[in-house]
Amino acid sequence: MALHFTRDEFEARMDRLQAEMKEHRLDAMLLFSQESMYWLTGYDTFGFVFFQCLIVTKARRMALLTRSADLRQARQTSIIEEIIVWTDRAGADPAKALKDHLFEMDLLGCRLGIETDTHGLTAKNGKRVEEQLENFGTLVEASPIIPELRSVKSPAEIECVRKAGRLADDALKAGLALTKPGADEGAILAAMQGAVFAGGGDYPANEFVIGSGDKALLVRYAAGRRRLDANDQLTLEFAGTYRHYHVAMMETVVLGEPRPRHREMYDAAEAALTEVRRTMRPGNTFGDVFDAHARVLHERGMGSLRLNACGYSLGAAFTPSWMQWPMFYPANPAEIVPNMVLFAHMILLDSESGTAMNLGRTFLTTDGEPEPLSALEPRFLTR
Repeated sequence: MALHFTRDEFEARMDRLQAEMKEHRLDAMLLFSQESMYWLTGYDTFGFVFFQCLIVTKARRMALLTRSADLRQARQTSIIEEIIVWTDRAGADPAKALKDHLFEMDLLGCRLGIETDTHGLTAKNGKRVEEQLENFGTLVEASPIIPELRSVKSPAEIECVRKAGRLADDALKAGLALTKPGADEGAILAAMQGAVFAGGGDYPANEFVIGSGDKALLVRYAAGRRRLDANDQLTLEFAGTYRHYHVAMMETVVLGEPRPRHREMYDAAEAALTEVRRTMRPGNTFGDVFDAHARVLHERGMGSLRLNACGYSLGAAFTPSWMQWPMFYPANPAEIVPNMVLFAHMILLDSESGTAMNLGRTFLTTDGEPEPLSALEPRFLTR
């Protein structure tokens, strides 16, 4: 089997989940999140775009209901031994197959925790599950349980995260080496992603963001490439990814003569990131971190240019997003604790002047000030 972690590591994760299930008085959990399945068993697939469910009981029994295409995927990448295949055919209802196996597992009338806040369960399939299990047992919303457990990384996970951080640095270096007037965005993007692959990394859970000119103000990937002008701006948001663990970074590079606004916005972003780093420690909340960023930007007259969130947790993630719980936004009560992996992005977008300036780094929280996971210190990047 192609396991990325030891059996003892998976057993420790199961121990943590079992404690939460006992706390919530759950007889079993129905896991639909691919991230949850990967974390608990190593199961590695993009087959979650179809119906699949991992059943976990309070007796530590696990059973995966999936399609035939993922049977061997589960056998080779996970510790799951009990695999049930539902058959693709006209009118097939995999939720009925789920109900039948829950009955076989003697879970009739039990309290079943269910993950609904996930891309692994569409609204249509969610309705199917609710209809099939309406009189079977008690469904209990359990979406936050595993994300909260996953937000604190084990030593084995931190090893993967550190590797992802080195790959992120490699990607930035490869991209900057090609960034010059006349350069093709496609070549820059290819070099960055290629550096991750060459270093033993993986596809990220979402596309790298790359945009120049007016598109430098976008913070999402958009199709279409262009060549850089002599005086231009290039925004990059990307991640090193290793065994699905992510370390993200964000930069805006200025080509040619920087506008005064570029420098002013960079100084504000750097000051905000410095204050965020000071605040990102145990005893503070995710809301406190957002407030630190907002306060600095407001003091520098940049409050109207910022977004309404300034970062989020990272970890092992699958398509369509590497963003994880919790997020830095106003009044978020989630607490900072050691061994979280947190991406903080200072995003300033001046639509009136068409100027962008973005700066982001990922940190590992400790008992004190967080540790940067990039060896590349923030600086005003020009070409």
